[in-house]
Amino acid sequence: MIKYVSNKGGGEAVRFDKAILDGFASDGGLYVPEMLPKLSMQTLKDWKNLSFKDLSFEILSLFIDRDLVSSNELKKIINTAYGTFQKEQAVHIQKLKSRKETYILELFHGPTLSFKDIGQSLLVTLFDFFLKRLDKSCSIIVATTGDTGPAAASFVAGKSSLDAWLLYPKGLISDEQERQMTTLPYNNIHPFGVYNCPNGGDDLDEVIGKLYSNKIFKEKVNLSSINSINWGRIMAQTVHYFYAYFQLADSVGEKIDMAVPSGGFGNLCAGGFARKMGLPLNTLVIANNKNDSLNRVFTRGLISKHEIYETVSSAIDIIIPYNFWRYLYFCNGQNADEIKKWSDEYENNGFFQFNKSTFELYKKGFLSSSVSDDQTIKLIKETYKKDNYVLDPHGAVSLAAVDLLKDKLSNNKMICFATAHPAKFSKVIKSALSVKELPKAATHPSIEKAKKMPQKGYTCDCKYLEKSLLSVMESNWDQKQKVI
Repeated sequence: MIKYVSNKGGGEAVRFDKAILDGFASDGGLYVPEMLPKLSMQTLKDWKNLSFKDLSFEILSLFIDRDLVSSNELKKIINTAYGTFQKEQAVHIQKLKSRKETYILELFHGPTLSFKDIGQSLLVTLFDFFLKRLDKSCSIIVATTGDTGPAAASFVAGKSSLDAWLLYPKGLISDEQERQMTTLPYNNIHPFGVYNCPNGGDDLDEVIGKLYSNKIFKEKVNLSSINSINWGRIMAQTVHYFYAYFQLADSVGEKIDMAVPSGGFGNLCAGGFARKMGLPLNTLVIANNKNDSLNRVFTRGLISKHEIYETVSSAIDIIIPYNFWRYLYFCNGQNADEIKKWSDEYENNGFFQFNKSTFELYKKGFLSSSVSDDQTIKLIKETYKKDNYVLDPHGAVSLAAVDLLKDKLSNNKMICFATAHPAKFSKVIKSALSVKELPKAATHPSIEKAKKMPQKGYTCDCKYLEKSLLSVMESNWDQKQKVI
């Protein structure tokens, strides 16, 4: 039987469905499986030619007991989750002709044009599956710096078992991202534009933490989260690492490098787990922007909070990398007491300096760099000129980090992650390319349609957010129960 525990050691071990529906563990920690599965070389060879959906089935089956979700049910969940993607294989790989053995992994072929669609589609479908089985409904709350919110809204929209409360720092995400949340004509979608957020999305996460601590409220509205704190998101995101590797490896066992734009370490956490499971990844490049939070962790052994900087790669304007603690749990011998002690000290003091032995353990297999806005803009312009290919700002961060680290990298094939469609960042792309009209590759019909749609939603000052949410979420829940 597969069980899940808190990386802080509190509470009891739970089954997969409870870990998914709860989001956070009862002690405020993050759920992790009691052990990560280890894959043989033969298993990897057997998987090499599988489709994205079939590969998802094999990997997800390692984490979900069959008596909870049958084979047929899991296949249906996967087909439902990825049925609205524009690509049959969910993702696409594009070779850059101007660079040796450099490839772009396009993760933006879901409904909201972001890699968050990959994890959210599966997670929301799992939520709906388990809630209908229990004949229950749930209030989902999400803090977003641009892409998580639209993905959550898209997949929750119209589902009777779920209401989605989408918190975003007003003015700190693109207009395109905001409209993906505020133009959906569904009564169960509740966008919340929050202003006066000096720490961006991290301020919103803090409020969500307080709501989770309010046990009476949490139980009343059946509160949960589909942010990357939820194990289901990490689990789903391991698949695109395996799939991309299998597509480009000449033979299983070949070492390949991958570069990932990151702020909260969710996507990279999945990559780190994929490697620990046996995927032959050589180096994972952590591509940070000016906010530099992960770069400090992986170059200095220092995890620390500071004032947030607004950058052109806004989706990774994050200073608290929650999922780093989840990954660290599997680097320190699954010592939950240490994780709790270290994370509590970080929360209380605003920083924590890891000792040398721990630092050496977790940084193995990673390289890190911090990329400026100027470097990001330069890469967008250069790649369009040389390859006739439009990178979004986050994909440009991943490619720029590779350039900055070229003397430390080997000559392996390099896969750079493009985590969003350039159409979601029209102002940045126009500036980078010095154009008034976007090239066709930087536009998308869904974005153009949203520009013409009416918007709805709440706005609120951050200092009143907790009280406001308590009021409107309870009122909405009460009204919904009357209808039921």
